[in-house]
Amino acid sequence: MPRKRALSIWFPRLGAERLLRVIRAPDWSVPFAVLRDTGQMQVISSLNLAGSQAGLRVGQPLRDALAMCPGLATRLHNTQAEATFLAALRRWATRFSPWVAEQGVDALMLDITGCAHLFGGEEALTARIQDDCARHGLSVRCGLADTPGAAWALARFAGDAPGHSRSGDAIDQEARATRARAVKRRHWERGGTAPLRDAVTIPRPAIAAPGQTRTALAPLPVAALRLEPGTVDKLARLGLRRISDLAGQPRAALARRFGVGLVQRLDQALGAAPEPISPARADTALATRLTLPDPIGLEADILAALDRLLPRLCAMLRDRGLGVRLVRLQAFRADGSMGAIQAGLARPMREPDRIRPLLAMKLDELDAGFGIDMLRLEAVQAEPLHDIAHAGHAVAAQAARGRMAEGTALEDLIGRMGGRIGLEAITRRHPGDSHIPEKGAQVLAAAWSSAHDGLWPSPPAPRPLLMWRPEPVTAPDRPALPVQFRWRRRVYRVARARGPERIAPEWWLDDPDWRSGTRDYWDVVTEDGTRLWLFFAHGAALSRGWFCQGSFA
Repeated sequence: MPRKRALSIWFPRLGAERLLRVIRAPDWSVPFAVLRDTGQMQVISSLNLAGSQAGLRVGQPLRDALAMCPGLATRLHNTQAEATFLAALRRWATRFSPWVAEQGVDALMLDITGCAHLFGGEEALTARIQDDCARHGLSVRCGLADTPGAAWALARFAGDAPGHSRSGDAIDQEARATRARAVKRRHWERGGTAPLRDAVTIPRPAIAAPGQTRTALAPLPVAALRLEPGTVDKLARLGLRRISDLAGQPRAALARRFGVGLVQRLDQALGAAPEPISPARADTALATRLTLPDPIGLEADILAALDRLLPRLCAMLRDRGLGVRLVRLQAFRADGSMGAIQAGLARPMREPDRIRPLLAMKLDELDAGFGIDMLRLEAVQAEPLHDIAHAGHAVAAQAARGRMAEGTALEDLIGRMGGRIGLEAITRRHPGDSHIPEKGAQVLAAAWSSAHDGLWPSPPAPRPLLMWRPEPVTAPDRPALPVQFRWRRRVYRVARARGPERIAPEWWLDDPDWRSGTRDYWDVVTEDGTRLWLFFAHGAALSRGWFCQGSFA
């Protein structure tokens, strides 16, 4: 049986190069950055090669980047468009292996066990991947090893010097601007200005020979183990900068000080712990789109386009026996950006007239910008939806249709309200399977549950309208109902009472509120008309005494 081999394909400039590919005759020598809005400021999420050579970095605020590079060209980050582009790259990668999975937002992981010989070997396979990516304007780095963790580390850190140096003259102890100038001096001190390299870099792939994973990972920094930045800093302060420094340490001490996550990542990279590659499911997106000859921006135009998209989408759902639970409308603007709105439905539906009002209600959230030139409607979540079966006779069928019509109106109401406040905020109560008073009913989300169609189980004694956690009552410590008691800094006198009703705790559960043991409940009416629900706890893990748990009005 051949040894398992994993290939990591990392696209370090995916966001910037995706946008440069759609620009006509792009100037690769101009620094270009993709911006991500954090709510307080815009930061760089991706850079092209010219931007990196200008001293810019990912995560840098836009104002600082413009101060360093006034000629910087920028575009806004589009998360969904990048995810779609990565999915297209995943489909392209299936020509090299049928076992391809997306890894994060900018990488792919392939299981190439038994596949490399079809392309002339592992080096020829990685060379072909790099050539294909370079031909399409994409920078790529490949790492190949026996485990996915090692392949991930080699793709990102092979050939890099381990960071986190703590020496006094280390370059990473200087300010960022100083470090940027130092890098430039290092490249420019011999022969003046360094020429701009090709638009796409083709580094040499990092390949660990079979059985040589530990040797290949030894010189890499500990960050190659996919650790949290805080853990990497702690290890660096202790002088553990390379993977070889960690591999010889006792595992129990590492787990005790840094958590089991560090040991697990190390074992996954070295092959001591399994890490399967889970390929993405086949793309079965239910979507339809409408390309417009001229950009639109009016709400009436968007609704008219929606009237053409919805019947098509519902027909696709009907052919597959599905109903949509979450629908998304994407608006692609003329400037290359995209906006989207989505609506959740209380029940699976495939009737355009019931879905259209939910989307129309959210059109105010859609910014047309410089105009919308394409609309795409997608069923993000779909569930099986079957037609009503034959009821047996005409009367039963008519009754079923009547109940179905009533249920449709309620579902539409839940969907409209959910579009405003969220489907999770709309709840309904169902009977609970417990004799404990506070567990007599359970709260369920209305959109993901059906109404209770039977009789509500009646308890042996009335239950209060308001119920809270037991609050202590000052009264004599004996089971007999007191004539007078103090609760919430007020003194009450008992006018009449009904009880007791003895309730025992659920012995198979450890409920903190029921550690006081068996309770005797009393329905008490005081002289001022207050009707309270008191109980006497006989004591178990907690001390005994009187408590108040509810009010009947």
